[in-house]
Amino acid sequence: MTKFEYTDKKDTRSGFGAGIYELGKTNPNVVALTADLAGSLKLDNFIKEFPDRFIQCGIAEANMIGVSAGLTIGGHIPFATTFANFATGRVYDQIRQSVAYSKKNVKICASHSGLTLGEDGATHQILEDLGMMKMLPNMTVINTCDYNQTKAATIAIAEYDGPVYLRFGRPVLPVFTPADQKFEIGKAWHMSEGDACSVFVTGNLVWEAVLAGEQLAAEGIEIDLINIHTIKPLDTEAVLASVKKTGCAVSVEEHNILGGLGESIAHTLTQNLPSPQEFVGTKDTFGESGTPDQLLEKYGLKAANIVDAVKRAMARK
Repeated sequence: MTKFEYTDKKDTRSGFGAGIYELGKTNPNVVALTADLAGSLKLDNFIKEFPDRFIQCGIAEANMIGVSAGLTIGGHIPFATTFANFATGRVYDQIRQSVAYSKKNVKICASHSGLTLGEDGATHQILEDLGMMKMLPNMTVINTCDYNQTKAATIAIAEYDGPVYLRFGRPVLPVFTPADQKFEIGKAWHMSEGDACSVFVTGNLVWEAVLAGEQLAAEGIEIDLINIHTIKPLDTEAVLASVKKTGCAVSVEEHNILGGLGESIAHTLTQNLPSPQEFVGTKDTFGESGTPDQLLEKYGLKAANIVDAVKRAMARK
């Protein structure tokens, strides 16, 4: 198992804030919009430096999406920001009709996703957003794992022509990816080589998968660990190459196992390389109030759960 170390912990939403601030300095077409959540989305530096390229839409997310779609007609690159629940579930019709259908160059940037929103509870903890967004034609879906990767992804999507959903979060996580990385949309990151089992992981749970890999390596089990930061388009070549080597798979996500990364992996394997697969994710349920760590423990999203899933998948080979 490749050794990953970190010297700092930061929230991924701050990576977004740093990324859009850098874009503000280099790309005059970038415009930031928010639905009354500028502080939560870490837009303060952008707003201070580029006040004429910031639009406060208030608690009117549907209007924000419509304004964003309109801005693209004039050549602007709008970054529409709010909590993931409001960025998808509340405005799905507007995204479908005004952004995805007409291929508008809107970047929907969503914070506070998944269970790790914590104490705000089930009404805010969306666990369906990746599935909702990946089903929209023309939509690219990205879910990043740490501060550095989120910053790099934010910068990268400005150069990509088309609708993007970028998902990140509030919890403070280890920063373990390179600060100078080049983010490639649709290209998985092969983190560690192994032949026992392919582990495909996305978002906040990548670090848990690293810890699981270390535990398994101590038992002599070497996993093939792959960070799927782009849910759509999925790097099917990387998926198939890994499972061809290992013979089984585990998908890991802070999302409902219905409709998320795991189903995309399963679809790919079913069509090309039928193989045993285990799913680590929430099991068709809403969340509840609690600390992020308590919720990850209760809903089976910790390193120990990944270890168990790997062993189940291996037993099915």
